[in-house]
Amino acid sequence: MIWLRSILYWLLLIIITPVFTLIAIVILPLPAVMRNRIIRWWSVILLKWLYLTCGLKFRVEGAENIPEGPMMIMCKHQSAWETMALQLIFPPQVWVMKRELLKMPFFGWALATTSPIAIDRGQRAAAQRQLMEQGKDRLAKGLWIVIFPEGTRIKPGERGQYKQGGARLALDLNVPIVPVAMNSGEFWPKKFFLKMAGRNHRARGAADCFGR
Repeated sequence: MIWLRSILYWLLLIIITPVFTLIAIVILPLPAVMRNRIIRWWSVILLKWLYLTCGLKFRVEGAENIPEGPMMIMCKHQSAWETMALQLIFPPQVWVMKRELLKMPFFGWALATTSPIAIDRGQRAAAQRQLMEQGKDRLAKGLWIVIFPEGTRIKPGERGQYKQGGARLALDLNVPIVPVAMNSGEFWPKKFFLKMAGRNHRARGAADCFGR
């Protein structure tokens, strides 16, 4: 049964992703925040479908600690689940991500229309300058910035090497950081086809203020 439930989830993802890619391209002339509010319905639909098919839901803890934005979200990264859930929990946002993701058919093309900060991780100096310039621009437009400081997905209970770019960017731009942790990898492991039923707990701690 778990195989059938997971297949149903992936079928809807395959069907609606090209549709939302077309929508994202059509609405490109709109302001960035408005585009993000529209495109986030891709995540809304898939997370509801994930619950209906696979029984996977989530609970938010610590929402009362979140100050008014825009802010920088520094999030643990365990699966693809949080890339969708963050869009429901937080205001319109952009991600700091590796440039290669933009080359993915449909998903990457749609992602490119959301004004991400897509960096070349092999060019550290250029990437840091890009983070500063584009980070300042995104915040000025009212968008939150999401960064995964470990740089890749890490198994639950393990810790990767934290990169300095996010903290340095927060200091330079004088914006608070909102740390985010979750247990999504227990139900949606990295590179794993099956989705297990259960409840993800998303904990959001108080913001750490830099330069304020």
